[in-house]
Amino acid sequence: MIYFYDGTKEAFFTAFLLAFRDKDALLTSGQKQLLLGQECYFVNTDRERAEKAERRFAALDKGCLHDLNLMLRSGDHGRDMTAFRYFKLIAEQKRPVRDMFSEPAVIAAEECIRRVLHETEHFRGFLRFLECESGALYAAFSPDNDICDMLVPHFKARLGKLPFLIHDVSRKKAAVYDGEHMFLAPLERAEIAVSSNETEWQKLWKRYYESVNIPSRERLKQMRGYMPVRYWKFMPEFMRSSPQASLEALSDEPSRPR
Repeated sequence: MIYFYDGTKEAFFTAFLLAFRDKDALLTSGQKQLLLGQECYFVNTDRERAEKAERRFAALDKGCLHDLNLMLRSGDHGRDMTAFRYFKLIAEQKRPVRDMFSEPAVIAAEECIRRVLHETEHFRGFLRFLECESGALYAAFSPDNDICDMLVPHFKARLGKLPFLIHDVSRKKAAVYDGEHMFLAPLERAEIAVSSNETEWQKLWKRYYESVNIPSRERLKQMRGYMPVRYWKFMPEFMRSSPQASLEALSDEPSRPR
């Protein structure tokens, strides 16, 4: 049986309770091709049962809910089954299992969490902000994992009261900080006016990059090692057109399946 759920924590626990004793259970919050004769079930979230399950797991392992939050953010298509197997092992052992490194469920969960945290750390250094005419800052990116709100505390500490918006263009959502509060909002397309100062800074940045870059010694392999190519399109030093034109093109990027 394939259990389809909406990807939220409450729906995950509802699906978990339904699938726990099903030895052939498959959980997914995305799209999945059904095999001939394969059954499916669309999970309706039962908040009361989910909250009971959450409290029970929190009693068994105080850190497992944090682990679940990170696993459900993963862009890996197998994240749902990774989380299901990990929590099933906790339920069977009735204790924390993160030290059971010989268990495939633990290894898969640790790797899933590591990738989410690693990408978050990457974007603390790779994310590029543009200054808008309003004075607010705007940054577009397309991460593998659903992490835009996880970046807010870092940039809030760096930028103080300065408002900013971090736009995940593939998931069509944004984390917004207004100088006091942070909130998540759907954002299909960004329509911003770049300040004249930003345009001049972009020119200086490109000029600097061109001055330090030696065409005969580009070392592209080394560059790709330090900075994945998929991030380049959001970097001003690699933008061929103006910042405004580049943003318009990036806003049309296809949605990433969840």
